[in-house]
Order: sequence, then C-alpha cells, then structure tokens
Amino acid sequence: MNAVHPTDVWQGAGRRVFFNEVGTRDGLQMEQAFVPTEDKIALVNALSQAGLSKIEVTAFVSPTAIPALRDGEIVMREIERRPGTVYTALVPNARGAERAIEARTNELNLVMSVSETHNLCNLRMQRSQSFAALAQVVATAQQAGVPVNVSLSCCFGCPMEGEVPQQEVFDWVQRFADLGVQGITLCDTTGMAFPTQVRDMVAAFRQRWPQLGLTLHFHNTRGMALGNVLASIEAGGDRFDASIGGLGGCPYAPGASGNACTEDIVHALQLMGYDTGVDLAQIVAAARSLPALIGHDTASQIAKAGARLDLHQPPADFAAIRERALAKG
Repeated sequence: MNAVHPTDVWQGAGRRVFFNEVGTRDGLQMEQAFVPTEDKIALVNALSQAGLSKIEVTAFVSPTAIPALRDGEIVMREIERRPGTVYTALVPNARGAERAIEARTNELNLVMSVSETHNLCNLRMQRSQSFAALAQVVATAQQAGVPVNVSLSCCFGCPMEGEVPQQEVFDWVQRFADLGVQGITLCDTTGMAFPTQVRDMVAAFRQRWPQLGLTLHFHNTRGMALGNVLASIEAGGDRFDASIGGLGGCPYAPGASGNACTEDIVHALQLMGYDTGVDLAQIVAAARSLPALIGHDTASQIAKAGARLDLHQPPADFAAIRERALAKG
C-alpha cells in the first residue's frame, strides 16, 4: 500500500477540525417566525453538549433591525456554558459591543463586506465608513480584554459586482490585522466560491498571516460547500462556520440557500477520519427539532436520511420474498 501523505485531504487520520455553529444567529435571524427565548436557550445548550468549539449565540443589534434576535441579552446570560466552547455574538457598533460585553460574551464578531456595492446594500455604508465604525468596536473590545473576529463578506465573489480580486480581500484583512484583531473569517456570502479558488486563497492567506486565526464560511447555494471545505483543509484551513439544518441565507442573492449544514459536513468529515469534536447523534437530534421551532423543513440531508450506517428493517414481507427466491432454485 502507498503511504498516506500527512496533508492528504482524503485521509483525515485523526486531524482536528473545528466547527463554529452560526445557526442560532445567522440562521434564526432569517426566519419569519420568532423562536421563543427559552427555545433558543435550549438549542444553544444542546449545541454546547454536542461539542461545538464555538457558537455564535446571537447578535447585539437594534431590535427593529433584527426582531428575531431581540432577546440577545437574555439568551447570552442564561445559556449553560460548557468549558471549551467559545460563545460569540455579532456586534455592529460600539454600543452593541458594550451590550455584548456586559452579557459575558466571550468574543465579538464584526462584519463588513469587501464589495463596495454589497456593503452599501447590506450595511448602508461605504466600506471606509464601516471600517471606521468597526475600528471603534475593536478599541472597545481591547479595553475590555475581549477577543475580536472580523467576518469579511463576499470574499469569493459579489452577486452584484462579480469577481472580487484576492488582493482586494487581503488589503482589508491587513487593515484589520493592523488593528490587532485575533481572527478573520473569509465568507462565501452568496455561494459563489469554488474549490480551486478556495484552495488558492486559503494557502495564500496562511502563508501571509500564519499567526492570524482563519475561519472559512461557506454557503451551499450551488452545492459546493463540502468541496470548498475539503479544498480549505488541503490548503491548511481547519476552522469552519456551519449552520445546524443549513439555516441562513442572504437577501442579496436571489435563490440562495443557507449556510453549509453543520451535521452534513460533520458526517462527511468523520467518515473520512477527521476529529471534529462533535457528537453526530446529538447534533442530528438538535437538527431534527428545528422544523417544530421554525415552522418549516430544513436543508439537512442527514436529519432526513440518517447517518450512513443507520440501518433499516427489510420490508414486512421479506421472509416471503426470500422463500420465493429460494424456491426458484
């Protein structure tokens, strides 16, 4: 047999990959139905018990902007915190940062787009204006000793501008690195990324900023989420945003589906020998509870079909089928 190269993406060989669950923020904020506070808390607790390394619990934004997450403080304060899990939240400005810090949030996640058009549509600001506002948030977090991650939208393409040059993406990464943030998430906001593009960008990022935390955020809009995850791993990526049930989406991508589905990606990587730190049975159980909470089905394949070796009973008349087959000689 040929020896397996240690970076062979097809052989996990126990290598650790980390999952940041974003369904409780990125997913629920897109839902029409308001999920009751106690149900949000129970869902976060279930995700914690399943072993997720990080959970984006909520967003500290105006309740008129995102009414689905108007209970953010209560949820963040009342969840059960598992040692080893980081509880993060989206914050848009300094006031949101103050609220998040008061609620004992472990990390602040900031968002802006590397596409000027998308940033104007999504945040109603030019990129330079967003950066100035987020720099204030970083300063607030640093004074409180709270780590900061910055999620950069449309790194792999913009649905209105088209291709976004890698250098444009990296220019914004450098600006935030210069502010002293702990991590960057490269976001495939509308599902435009493809594996070779992802592999090249992750490899270049890791070479340029080896000490800066890197997370990849993929959508499954065009069915390439798993391929993009594998391309990231091949290039040295080991941390991924994912959403239980594949919840989420983007209002500026017509027909776009939700985020990479946590349980589907975990299932695939575990079969390939990766250590995800996630209890698959527990995450699937949580995914199967979602339709009752949000009032509709989800994109989760594993929640519907079960894991690969979840076996099923033969048909009720199997014994008769077998006897007939044997009678034919």
